[in-house]
Amino acid sequence: MTTAVADAMSGGSGGTGGPTAVAAQARQVVKAYGSGETEVVALDRVDVDIAAGAYTAIMGPSGSGKSTLMHCLAGLDTVSSGRIWVGDTEITGLKEKKLTRLRRDHIGFVFQSFNLLPTLSALENITLPMDIAGRKPDKAWLDRVVETVGLRQRLRHRPNELSGGQQQRVAVARALAARPDIIFGDEPTGNLDSRAGAEVLGFLRRSVDELGQTIVMVTHDPVAAAYADRVLYLADGRIVDEMRRPTAEMVLDRMKAFDTVGRVS
Repeated sequence: MTTAVADAMSGGSGGTGGPTAVAAQARQVVKAYGSGETEVVALDRVDVDIAAGAYTAIMGPSGSGKSTLMHCLAGLDTVSSGRIWVGDTEITGLKEKKLTRLRRDHIGFVFQSFNLLPTLSALENITLPMDIAGRKPDKAWLDRVVETVGLRQRLRHRPNELSGGQQQRVAVARALAARPDIIFGDEPTGNLDSRAGAEVLGFLRRSVDELGQTIVMVTHDPVAAAYADRVLYLADGRIVDEMRRPTAEMVLDRMKAFDTVGRVS
């Protein structure tokens, strides 16, 4: 284990003073596009610890770098400088084959678009990543996930037979089924109405409380952020504030204070 990871795990970034395991962390991360006069800095020396077994929301005005931070933490994008760990594995500089394997085995993703295959049933969509990897799902765990997201009666249905909220629940179950160390969600309720969005957010919350999952979610919605244990606020590529045990009203008040002009989305 690296010294930085050990330090972070002993210090923690949450709780009431005891050690807190770290699911992911960034140290002095910079992400820049272009060079010279055309250079755009999306992340500007970001330091952050993501606590394991917790629900973290990332917020900020358009152009603040929140999606860029999530993509870098998840190994979907490279950094210009700095270091990132997922668990005790440093992913900065990791070769693509090893990075692909790490994402497959340790990271789950939930996005705005459900990304379900229309010819497969809900169950087949849930187990597809493991099928591709040649791994058999843990039946007990899969049953628990299905129960948690409330899909027991819909497993044989294809996506076109499901509502938008049900399709996103399938996507959440797919992310949970492989039992990843951490799940990243990029505006996971962005394409849903308020009722369906609340259902999905509730299931994400339950996955933390009942399954011990770690979730990092980028959102612009104060109501969605209120489901989290902790909210990180970005502005101009830097973490400028954080809030624990948020409410929608608290988040909305904090967001009103931000400059609405950003540089990179």
